Amino acid sequence: MDEQVLLILIVAMLTTPLPITAAAEHAGALAMRDVWRADQLAVSRATTMTSGHSALDLELPNGGWPRSSLVELLVQQNGIGEMQLLKPMLASLSQKQRVAFIQPPYKPHVMTCRAWNLNERNMLWLRPQSSADALWCTEQFLKNGSFGAVILWQSNVRPEALRRLNLAAQSTDTWFWLVRPMVAAADASPSPLRIALRPALGGITVDIIKRRGPHCESPIFIPLADMPARQLDSDKNEAPIHRVHPTTTARVAAPALV
Repeated sequence: MDEQVLLILIVAMLTTPLPITAAAEHAGALAMRDVWRADQLAVSRATTMTSGHSALDLELPNGGWPRSSLVELLVQQNGIGEMQLLKPMLASLSQKQRVAFIQPPYKPHVMTCRAWNLNERNMLWLRPQSSADALWCTEQFLKNGSFGAVILWQSNVRPEALRRLNLAAQSTDTWFWLVRPMVAAADASPSPLRIALRPALGGITVDIIKRRGPHCESPIFIPLADMPARQLDSDKNEAPIHRVHPTTTARVAAPALV
């Protein structure tokens, strides 16, 4: 009996495999389209919108900011260009939908909104007296679904609060960003997309520290028109910025929310 089984196995190994037709390949591709492999950027049916920065879109799953998702922006300090990074998308959303700014570190400037082509009539600035109130308001805005985008600034967020925000974001058709200090990068988070932001001459440095896809090895420089630009030729010979682990940095007050 064992010899017969061995003979069958040998014949099966020597038999020429059947050719795979184009129809079979297409059917296989359709069956595997929702399967994400860790060495590939995630591609799903989730709705995204372009960030307005081509270099960043190339590194974001589905090529843009994800809707119905908690996105963390971890800043070295407030006012380094995080709002300018979101400006192209906010300008588009604010034309027809409302955008909420919850507990920002600085008061939004109406003239700046107009210069950035943001519809100030659809802007809501909310500054609750406590972090608990800010988290509650954010959760209600997300569940309500009447806002196109919500941006929340928080220094300390408990893990259970992060989970509630993540669940609320998944249940709505709203773009949601949580802006936190860089030191929070060392903490666990349910957010599928976490981005560290550092100031750079003429723009901002984006370091994707968590995403659905392969590890992003090097930071991305995003030029921003309203940020201080390089003026000295000697600056061109500067050493490139290398990826470093997030560290705690002293906060410096900035004159405006940019």
